[in-house]
Amino acid sequence: MSTPFYVSPQQAMADRAEYARKGIARGRSVVVLQYTDGVLFVAENPSRALHKVSEIYDRIAFAAVGKYNEFENLRIGGVRYADLRGYTYHREDVTARGLANVYAQTLGTIFSSAAEKPYEVELIVAEVGNAPEDDQIYRLPHDGSIVDEHGSVAVGGNADQISTYLDQRHRDGMSLAEALRLAVDSLSRDTNGGERTLTAEQLEVAVLDRTRPQKRKFKRILGRQLSRLLDEHADAEQEKDEPAADAGESSGDAPSGKGGKSTGKSAGKDTGAESDAAPARRAGRNSSPGTG
Repeated sequence: MSTPFYVSPQQAMADRAEYARKGIARGRSVVVLQYTDGVLFVAENPSRALHKVSEIYDRIAFAAVGKYNEFENLRIGGVRYADLRGYTYHREDVTARGLANVYAQTLGTIFSSAAEKPYEVELIVAEVGNAPEDDQIYRLPHDGSIVDEHGSVAVGGNADQISTYLDQRHRDGMSLAEALRLAVDSLSRDTNGGERTLTAEQLEVAVLDRTRPQKRKFKRILGRQLSRLLDEHADAEQEKDEPAADAGESSGDAPSGKGGKSTGKSAGKDTGAESDAAPARRAGRNSSPGTG
């Protein structure tokens, strides 16, 4: 009778952890960060059928990377837990901390079991509070540990580089447009230091908005509203650069003669056209419908 092959428990756990990390690294990243009115979720996800960001309960949302069938099973289990607890006790008894503990137990049991492979997923559970200091964000790696995050967090293949980028630039009191632009800029950075251009069609964006009057604070940002938010911050950055450019032009020598007159007329026409176009742009922005 041959002696069975022996693997130490430490080596077995290290191999399982490495297996799970490689699976997670193949997924596109997800960024979660706080802004002045709530919590923003941004994922690079061109699919419109397979969501990485979803609602769990009134003030709680869920984001994940990795194998879709595995984190979808966890999401469904979280929804059932929240519904049952809210129905049995009270809706306020359903918290992100309680849900994170349930997910931690599930992931930890699966990771330590030799009968099945570890889940190739990494989760984020977030809850929006009545004030920014009451917001809660929890990150759950594949082994079931819980990490309490503040400000911003990233999970997925390029999470370390993205997290460093966010830590250096994220600040309290950011508007939704500023937070969205920061999240998109962080996701567009490659591992080799280059940058890509991410369009609205390649992004999945949602918020937990504390200012919504209804109990359910989760809202997806889609289509025209998402494009408007991306363009709004880009216009603001361009306007910041324009005064410096105008100062440089005014410091030069003014043209004289007929050329100077024609320049003044054309400048007047351009200014009038710009002032006429500005109310039209504002009216178009105000008329765009919000999405629920």
